[in-house]
Amino acid sequence: MPWMAVRAAALIVAAFAAGAPAGAQVWRASWTASPAPSLQAGPGVPPEVVSPVIANQTIVQVIRLSAGGDAVRLRLSNEFGAAPLHIGRVTVRLLDAAGAKTVGEPRVVTANGNADFTVAPGSPLVSDAIAIRVPARAQLSVAIYVADEKVACTCHADGQAYTLLSPPGDYTTRAFTPASRSPARPFLTAVEVQGPPGRVIAALGDSITDGYMSTPGADRRWPDFFAARLHGTADLASAAVVNVGISGNRVLAPDPVAIFGVPALARLDRDVFAMTGVTDLIVLEGINDIGSAPETPAAALIAAYQQITARAHAHGIKVHLATIPPFEGADYYSEAGEATRQAVNAWIRNNPGDGPVIDFDAVIRDPLRPKRMRTDLQSGDWLHPNDAGYQAMADAIAIDMFRK
Repeated sequence: MPWMAVRAAALIVAAFAAGAPAGAQVWRASWTASPAPSLQAGPGVPPEVVSPVIANQTIVQVIRLSAGGDAVRLRLSNEFGAAPLHIGRVTVRLLDAAGAKTVGEPRVVTANGNADFTVAPGSPLVSDAIAIRVPARAQLSVAIYVADEKVACTCHADGQAYTLLSPPGDYTTRAFTPASRSPARPFLTAVEVQGPPGRVIAALGDSITDGYMSTPGADRRWPDFFAARLHGTADLASAAVVNVGISGNRVLAPDPVAIFGVPALARLDRDVFAMTGVTDLIVLEGINDIGSAPETPAAALIAAYQQITARAHAHGIKVHLATIPPFEGADYYSEAGEATRQAVNAWIRNNPGDGPVIDFDAVIRDPLRPKRMRTDLQSGDWLHPNDAGYQAMADAIAIDMFRK
């Protein structure tokens, strides 16, 4: 069959999989960064993890989409803010393939028809559609002018890229010399695209999914590698992969450190079910529960995975469970925690969800010392993979289950 016919057939299959007729234009999440409360400066708080405080400044973030489309819209968040968030102006720019130069003029973003708008405390806001055609895997520069004099951000603490903060004023349409930069992603929590239907695969997890210790600004987290892998296929090139990992996150209990976010069970509705068009959910989380509280029983984590699965199924979302990678050598390693990890992984291998198990443990572990990661795939802390490790994880996922 000619390539174009294969591509057309694939789009028809994707349309029916997503519950929309062939030829329909739908909105889908293409990029996400799950929000968490800010962390303020204080005794014992390392300066590099303190959340930025925005004061009459423009913040610029570069993001890489997974799926493309003929229009985009933004989701901004003030969900952890106690006061209204005054946005003076927002612009988006499409960047060239190298991510170095702007393609075309900046597009002004509106909400309810207004370029100057307010995000209510405790709430998200979805912008109006922006008529800008974006290819799959395109990079966008998003500039947000916060008109308030001083506001603590609703942030994604570790964006694996740097946000630039301007001197005082609106720099959404002009260049500036940064006054500072931050690894956090303030206020911007999702970018959606309008285009043909297709799968949206959400990756729920902790710092391993968030890509901690990967090369900053290079999109080398395992969901990034997985999105690129799907994009290289004829029939899954239109799929979106959205990262809803939060570094430090736990499944069961909140961490005392605010920027690590609310537990997975508590944030599932906001970070997964509220994202537009999600069809599949990959779950890789639990190592922080095990490491920080070795007494956590395997049964408690297993019950949580069962709840996540049941709630996702109620939304028509398929669930794919992943085994937890080894962590011997990490600061919070314990034999009790290792026993829990082994018990959890054994259960996951027998109950992988709606497809074959995603066995990250088998891919990353050292065959001679299976409680540890392979030396060439770990970052140096024996908890997080390096770029090669994240690539190996993405390559280990059986993509046939996303064709069904």
